[in-house]
Parts: sequence; C-alpha cells; structure tokens
Amino acid sequence: MHTTTFNVASIPSQKGKIAIVTGANTGLGFQTSLTFAKKEIKVIMACRNEQKAKAAMAKIKKEVPHAKLEFIAIDLMDLSSVRKFAATFLKEYQRLDLLINNAGIMIPPFQKTKDGFESQMGVNYLSHFLLTGLLMEVLNNTPNARVVTLSSKAHETGVIDFDNLNSEKSYSKFVAYGQSKLACLLFTQELNRRLKKAHKSTISVGAHPGVSTTDLGRHIPKIPYYLLMPIFVFMTHKPAKGALPTIMAALDNEVQGGDYFGPIGFKEMKGPPAKVMAKPRAYDKEVAAKLWTVSEELTHFKFDI
Repeated sequence: MHTTTFNVASIPSQKGKIAIVTGANTGLGFQTSLTFAKKEIKVIMACRNEQKAKAAMAKIKKEVPHAKLEFIAIDLMDLSSVRKFAATFLKEYQRLDLLINNAGIMIPPFQKTKDGFESQMGVNYLSHFLLTGLLMEVLNNTPNARVVTLSSKAHETGVIDFDNLNSEKSYSKFVAYGQSKLACLLFTQELNRRLKKAHKSTISVGAHPGVSTTDLGRHIPKIPYYLLMPIFVFMTHKPAKGALPTIMAALDNEVQGGDYFGPIGFKEMKGPPAKVMAKPRAYDKEVAAKLWTVSEELTHFKFDI
C-alpha cells in the first residue's frame, strides 16, 4: 500500500508529454483528460463521436485556455478503425508517454462488434489489446512510458471462459462484463511481465474507479436504478473522484509495473486513491498467457515488444 496520500495538486507540470485517452469525451476519460491538460500534457482524445469530442475539448479549454488537445477518431467496435487511429497517430508523433485504455461499455443488450466479438469483450478488452500492440514501438521509444488499463470491481466475479469467450453459446451481460474486466487485468499483468523480460522502461499498470456515476450505467434497468438511488449516493463518487486512481497510475512517481490502483474506502467503492490488490485470478500467469495467444489470433496481430 502507498504510505503517502496522493495529491493531484502537488504533481508538477508534465510539459512535453503526450497522452492518448480512449473515451476522452465523457466520464472518467473526460476527467483524466482535464487533469492532464492542467498538467500541460498534450492529450490525444480518442473518441468515436467527433461532435461530442469537440464539445468536451471546448469545455476543457474553458477551464484550461492553453490546453493542448487533439481529436483522432476511433471506434472500438471496429478493429480497422483502431488500426486507422494508430496509423494517424504514428504519422504525426514520435513519442507517447501515456496510453490510457479507458473507454468501456457496461451490461448492454447482446451485440457483436464489426469483427464478430461480443461487444463488451471487443470494446473493453480486445480493441485495447490491439491498440496497445500497434503503439508498442513508440511507447518503448519514449523513456518511462506507461500503459494504464482500466478494470473494474466486476473483475472479482469474472472468469475467462475460453469456450464462450464471445458469448457464442450463451449471453449474460453481467458475466460478459466481468469477464472483459478480468481480461483487462490479466492483460495488464502479462504485458508488464513481457516488458520486464525485454528490459523495457515502459510499464503496464491497472486502475479501477470504484463505483462512479458515469454514463456507463445507462443500461442499468431504470426502476431498480431509481429505487436504489438513495443508497447509491452513499456508495458512489463523482467521475472527478473516480478518475483519481487512473491519474495516480499515470503520474505518481512511486508507481511500479504491475501495480493496481483504486479507491480505498468501504469495499473499494469510493474514497481516496491508493495501490490496491486485485483478486488472485487476475494474477494467474497460465490463464494470462493463454488469453494473450487467443487475443493475438482474434485480432490478427502479433505483439513485438
């Protein structure tokens, strides 16, 4: 556990650094981008909807007039869009200090991505797997770069079901969500092991927001949502607080590869950010190695670290 309390205000200017944040226009991604802009990091806002991204950029610039922001389109439901995003970025930039694999969807009705993946597995995990791989060289050419991948408390119930990875046999939105978020953590650990083995200065780190009131909850059935709202107030925190574990993972000096950050209040639902431990299954090397191989096959991409 961290002994020091993380304080965003005490982080010095990070001028000269470049960050990519997926899903930067809303919720945790927006709050992360805003904080990065305040620390003089140039933020590439990787979003699907240009209009929403531009509106978010205008909002940030209102608060941080000198913010350096750029929008590059990415649709995580489509691997060809992920490839196009990476190609566009690499044409323009020779460095990448921070890759924040933030965007996600939660408990939607069953849907397939363009490439035939179950949407949560595709968006939350496989597209970010590919994106990280495509940007690996530029990350490794940047001293002390970090990849921060977002997970969730839902990983605690997650199981990687290799026989039903994309819900081919049956679909439970909660089961699929838990699986996708466990996959994100297994990837975080496996990526870090491979980077370490290759003696790279890039590190891979995980984060989770606790329970935060973001757009992610839009698929929660309305009646239970409103009935439970009074209780939710005590169990959740605003996106600005929910983004702090991500920001800590990205900017804190004490962070080491393989670390995992989340709020340390009651059951890690809310509270100040600190280093936390995921469930043991997130550290299973055998499952992680198998998932890596399967992910390379599914995305038709072989990592070169």
